[in-house]
Amino acid sequence: MLALALVASGPWLGWWTLLPLALAGAMFRLADTRIAHVTTPEYALFAAWLGSQLMIVGSVVLTGGAQAPMLPWLAIPLMTLGARFSERGIAAGLGLSLLLLVGVALVTDSRAVFDNPPLLFGPLALMTCIAIFQTVLMRSDVKHRAAAVIDPLTGMLNRQALTQRAAELEQQSQLTAQAVGLIVGDIDHFKQINDAHGHAVGDAVLKDVAFELRKHLHAYDLCYRIGGEEFLVLLPGSDLEQTRRLAECLRASIAGQQHGGLCVTMSFGAAASGHETPFSYSQSFFEADARMYAAKRTGRDRVCWQSPTGETATA
Repeated sequence: MLALALVASGPWLGWWTLLPLALAGAMFRLADTRIAHVTTPEYALFAAWLGSQLMIVGSVVLTGGAQAPMLPWLAIPLMTLGARFSERGIAAGLGLSLLLLVGVALVTDSRAVFDNPPLLFGPLALMTCIAIFQTVLMRSDVKHRAAAVIDPLTGMLNRQALTQRAAELEQQSQLTAQAVGLIVGDIDHFKQINDAHGHAVGDAVLKDVAFELRKHLHAYDLCYRIGGEEFLVLLPGSDLEQTRRLAECLRASIAGQQHGGLCVTMSFGAAASGHETPFSYSQSFFEADARMYAAKRTGRDRVCWQSPTGETATA
């Protein structure tokens, strides 16, 4: 839309005005190519965003300064901040934009600003209102996005988040041949807990169990609540033996202390893809889920996995 406006204004402003717009587009393109290779991609994006503001400032300076018709265009990049940054990023972008606005107006034509202050007040109010509105939109987006993938009771990721992550791991596994472990765990006799102590106690047990499970996972290991009292853990880079050891660690930790004021145990099933076989979520889940039920049948409070002979092993 900016390009169309500049083309339409070409006979009056000149065609050179398309150059700053092209430079701003090149900056965003460069930032996009660097995102995958830097540890702080938000800085690359913010630098490209600031570059777009500077391009608009350059255009304003060359087309009339404080009285330039393009001066309010400094508000346009502010509308993109909420899609990329937090409140801190929006505040930083607004602050820099207001400084640029005041600076370019005073440097290019301070007399016009002092003679007619609304030349400055109007764009200042416009930009501030846009930033406030973007903050509201960003908060709403974060809230509803979190509600879509977070289980409200335990704070764990839910099935929708699991579907997305499983698909990503399947694609990565095909490219890297990386092993992926999967653990399915279920709280033993949970229905009896609800029946004997009430659902409030059952909810407290679920919260405490979820917290205990998370304590033993790495940052890149993800735990999901996939049913009433059933949890699933994805372990990128873990073979079957590593997956089995973690499942046993989780089992011992749950059994070793009270949760929700009660002594509870969990049964676990473990599965993992090999380095030669790409990760298949459906296959790994089928195996781990079957082994979890095998752990239930053989006494509960235990871990079942596949032994080197191909048979289900229990410990």
